[in-house]
Amino acid sequence: MTNQKIGRRRLLKTMGAGFAATVASPLVFTGRGHAQEFCNNPGDKNPIIGFNVPQTGTYAEEGLEQLKGYELAVKHINGEGDGGMMNTMTPTSLKGNGILGRKLQYVTGDTQTNTDAARDGARRMIERDGAIMVTGCVTTGEAVAQQALCHELGVIYMSGLTHGNDTTGKDKRRYGFRHFFNGYMSGVAIAPILAEEYGRDRKAYHLTADYNWGWTREESIMNATEALGWETVKAVRTPLGIGDYSQYLTPVLNSGADVLILNHYGHDMVNSLPQAVQFGMRDRMINGKQFELIVPMFSELMAVGAGDAVKGIIGTQNWNWQLEDAGSKAFTQSYGAAYGEPPSQSAHTGYVQTLLYADAVERAGTFYPPEVIRALEDFEFDGLGNGPTLYRGSDHQCFKEVLVVRGNENPTSRFDVLNVIGKTPREEVIYDPAIFGGELGPYEPNQC
Repeated sequence: MTNQKIGRRRLLKTMGAGFAATVASPLVFTGRGHAQEFCNNPGDKNPIIGFNVPQTGTYAEEGLEQLKGYELAVKHINGEGDGGMMNTMTPTSLKGNGILGRKLQYVTGDTQTNTDAARDGARRMIERDGAIMVTGCVTTGEAVAQQALCHELGVIYMSGLTHGNDTTGKDKRRYGFRHFFNGYMSGVAIAPILAEEYGRDRKAYHLTADYNWGWTREESIMNATEALGWETVKAVRTPLGIGDYSQYLTPVLNSGADVLILNHYGHDMVNSLPQAVQFGMRDRMINGKQFELIVPMFSELMAVGAGDAVKGIIGTQNWNWQLEDAGSKAFTQSYGAAYGEPPSQSAHTGYVQTLLYADAVERAGTFYPPEVIRALEDFEFDGLGNGPTLYRGSDHQCFKEVLVVRGNENPTSRFDVLNVIGKTPREEVIYDPAIFGGELGPYEPNQC
């Protein structure tokens, strides 16, 4: 069955006979009491959200996890299940009866871990399915492409798992928002622990996924480590989705470097890290020091996939299911009951973005995008698993604590793969948005 048919089947299953009327509904009013036209105004019909994630391709595993988080959020918003983080989020206007009293519906798409497919899928969701908001991604390329399109069409985009600086940097848009942390924050958070663990006299070699996430990931960790006193020996770009890294690993051994930094994600890291271990890098002494491997940005799924190779490896995370705060416990319980396993950070950020959008609509009293955007800008909240969080208005980046993790040396289960070894407060990862440039653009929506 094609992805389009799957999406159509899910749409019909979710919406029933109201589909045609919802998509064709006219443009009506805003919560401020004046007439206003905007794209896909649901009027008095049920609102539709588009969940556009990789269901095939290099990052499909992360995408499917994210989709589970989205679907669980819809159930909770509509009053099904135990409510999850709706019970811990503060402040909140969500009541468990949908959005503005209307049940939330959704359609799904497959970005195929491909920028063009992501953009095309988002366009179909808006123009064919009548989506009032689009969300989802597992690469910065997907995020930037969808965000630009949604801004152009006047539809809010709540990005998924995008770690590159560009999403809320040079490519930020008024209609785009990011809950996930970025490469700059990872660098700030991990640097002090790297200095403590490995010292300040190190020579680093980078292997970097060759797209915009990898480029900004490399730049951020390079800046952070060089500020420690580390020397960058070389940085090499690697194609996305390759299986054999031997041609890239062999030169590392003759470079004089005593640290290899893998700016890889998903299956790329699942392949490159074990292969680096198989090359004997963890057993070598270089420059009188133990050779070290670093993965600056981790996920649980990556750690599971890398197996024993992940043990002892340091990186950063946006969120971890083993956190002890009330919100993390509530989400982990709800997700575990629904799917039989702990949630990943990809599932978490998808779930949270959906709640944040729904709550903003409730607070604005309208689906009119400029008012929803204003409700999100500079919104401060807690109870969603990362401590007190700010959705900064100047660039639409969320600021919250950043986790530093290490691969568990003695896991008790297949999910017990990462230990939190540090929490960097949000005040320490806040930066001047001017360093990345970009313009948000206007509030006024275009007509799709």
